[in-house]
Amino acid sequence: MRIIALACLLCLASLSEAAQMPLSVLPNGAVVYKPIQSIRERKFADLVQQKTDFSCGAAALATILRQAYWLDVNEEQIIEGMLAHADQDIVRVQGFSMLDMKRYVESLGMRARGYRVTTDTLNSIRIPVVVLMDIRGYKHFVVMQKVDKGFVYIGDPVLGHKRYKTEDFIKGWNGIIFAIIGQGYDKSNALLDPPQPLTAKNRVNGFTPLQDAELMDFGFIQSDFF
Repeated sequence: MRIIALACLLCLASLSEAAQMPLSVLPNGAVVYKPIQSIRERKFADLVQQKTDFSCGAAALATILRQAYWLDVNEEQIIEGMLAHADQDIVRVQGFSMLDMKRYVESLGMRARGYRVTTDTLNSIRIPVVVLMDIRGYKHFVVMQKVDKGFVYIGDPVLGHKRYKTEDFIKGWNGIIFAIIGQGYDKSNALLDPPQPLTAKNRVNGFTPLQDAELMDFGFIQSDFF
């Protein structure tokens, strides 16, 4: 029995250390570990991964509400909330729409606005927003995190963190952004600083929190920051 118990303890220990990498051994025999992150974990860091074929909108909303507003919501809760205000027959065939998302956001006491944005002003988007992309004929909601130096950084509920050249992004985008507005917005939220590609070298982090005045252009009001 002792051998079996010892084996169980060793298995549990190995599981707990699965995300730790030994770096060095100290003179007293202690081992120094460093936390590590798998490629998959890094791929979906700070993102909600969708679990059904039609829930990309719910997962994108959950990502923004959790990261930018620190709301404890998940994909399932948002699906249930949107179904309460949507035509379920249409949802089964076409999935959720921006109108369904708008109604859900407003049910939380927040505001939601859709903006048509020209390609020339795409760089002016300074908050994470939901956008609809056409990816090889498949309509798909994703989170547009930021636009920087000719690239659009996307949080995809299926593929994880992606970045597209601006011209490639524009080809599949319908020109509309869906912005969530309300109290408690975290101006330094993680979505504004997405991970760079693993091949990036000499990364220079130019991330800085937004000023209140910059957010006014997206429908925020002064009371949202108190």
